[in-house]
Amino acid sequence: MYWFNPKNIIKAALSGGFLLLITFLFSCRPDNRQSGAKMVYFDLKAFFRSDSARLAGLNPPVVKTVVHNGTVETKTVHIGNWSQELNLFIQSDINRPAWKNSYSVSNSDSAVIYKALTPELKTRRIIIKKAGEKVQWVLIYNHTKNLLYETSEKLSYFPDSLYLIEKTQHVRLMGRNDYKVQGTLPKRQVNIPLKPCR
Repeated sequence: MYWFNPKNIIKAALSGGFLLLITFLFSCRPDNRQSGAKMVYFDLKAFFRSDSARLAGLNPPVVKTVVHNGTVETKTVHIGNWSQELNLFIQSDINRPAWKNSYSVSNSDSAVIYKALTPELKTRRIIIKKAGEKVQWVLIYNHTKNLLYETSEKLSYFPDSLYLIEKTQHVRLMGRNDYKVQGTLPKRQVNIPLKPCR
């Protein structure tokens, strides 16, 4: 049969490997942030690295639910590496010198909204809600499309409460995958000393 010809398999493997190599090279660009450069947008990377360190110090139990194509698994865990757990949020930072004019910025009701001006940027929109200087929540929308796959992500983060990663990926010849990761942190409890009844 034609499709089982070893020469065809070798050609397909080489072509696929070449495409994967190109994708890998373009996705592994170094962080182009210049030391001492003024931040044009909210420093998402610094915020999540700082919050990762704070959560690592607290080491709270997290009710973590993972959903993959409808299959659900829930466990209570302690996160060993918060920077890795929140890596998709960290990687959505838009502060690179080359992108200083690539996003529109609008403010409304103590929220700031960043929108991508060109379709090739992965991070399409970031919404940050603040109360004074304190971040109340962050929403991030990412989208990537190339010859091999198309991926959409919605990342939601509520400090001290919840983080949610919703991801849909369609890979050519392999079909669609839906992922959801939700981590719920315990509510802070305030210990109020009880007075004896008289």
